[in-house]
Amino acid sequence: MQANNLPLWLALKFVPRLAVHKKIALVEEFGIKPLFTTKQSRSILTSSHGLTAKQLAAFEAPDWQKINAVIEQSIQCSSELIPFEDDCYPQLLKQIYDPPLVLFIQGNKKLLNRPQLAIVGSRNASIEAREVSFAIAQELSQSHFVVTSGLALGVDAAAHKGTLSVSEATIAVVATGLDSIYPSRHKKLAQDILKKQGAIISEFLPGTQARAGHFPKRNRIISGLSLGVLVVEATIKSGSLITARCAIEHNREVFAIPSSINNAQAKGCHWLIKQGAKLVESFADIVEELNPVDISGLHLEVERQDQQKPQQKTNNIEQKKNPQKDLCKDALLASVGFEITPVDRVVSRSKLPIEEVLTRLTVLELSGLVSAVPGGYLRVK
Repeated sequence: MQANNLPLWLALKFVPRLAVHKKIALVEEFGIKPLFTTKQSRSILTSSHGLTAKQLAAFEAPDWQKINAVIEQSIQCSSELIPFEDDCYPQLLKQIYDPPLVLFIQGNKKLLNRPQLAIVGSRNASIEAREVSFAIAQELSQSHFVVTSGLALGVDAAAHKGTLSVSEATIAVVATGLDSIYPSRHKKLAQDILKKQGAIISEFLPGTQARAGHFPKRNRIISGLSLGVLVVEATIKSGSLITARCAIEHNREVFAIPSSINNAQAKGCHWLIKQGAKLVESFADIVEELNPVDISGLHLEVERQDQQKPQQKTNNIEQKKNPQKDLCKDALLASVGFEITPVDRVVSRSKLPIEEVLTRLTVLELSGLVSAVPGGYLRVK
């Protein structure tokens, strides 16, 4: 790509109320430069493409002051702009219906065309969901996949941290401009991602703050970048199901991790499995679908795991408010899952002395919140 084409791609981005796929079709028909520099092209646009007066004005007189300001703001927040025609632009992302015309990126842009697997799930994730996300992210990263997620609380953060724990690079796709981090508590995580040669990307201009409508747009990019999407834990109305739906639309693989039927946080995963998503109990289940992978000349050979990791399932630790049972607020309850949880695991999760753990488990059992069973405890409510 010629460097001076970048302002033109931003100008195209700012053409109002014209769908992305139509903008790309115009570039394919005329070329990016002629669209803005050739009167003949603009004449054809007027006569045969049904553009409005405002759209034609955006081609004839782009707001260069705004465009230059965006470029300068991007430089100030240490980000780079990658337009659609750039060699570094993700080839898989180009295949979706409405790819961003320009990507903003901080960090390692070489990751964008490496094979990626998205890990998404609940922000209010159970401790088991976070553990599963962390462990699978580790294994994917060590098997030459780039783990991509959304820098959100819960599952997303666990996936990024799992990758970083084995000193591998991860991609975070965000729903704000790159001059801010959302949620703000993840500023340290974002810094760690960049230190480990990872990348943070966005389609939103610098200065853009988090809004509800931005997250579905962010989710389609997560899916578009990836060979498949793993949903670790999600409610029926979870934004993670939007990502899964995008994956189906993008002809990507969809994976889901099952859990207890009592776990309301996992009903979205169970629904996905009913719809045909691949049920995942271990890393090997993902490799079975994606190995070997061959995209854009990149051949990835991942050896099957000789021994599968012990099955880990996601469980609900959301503390339901009940004014009649203050014990529901006991933090220890979050360390007990809806499947058998050994006492030593409760101790490890809660970081409390075993004597205190045993005492509080007994109180919770007498209150009907947990049940003692062979091998440990089960959460009942």
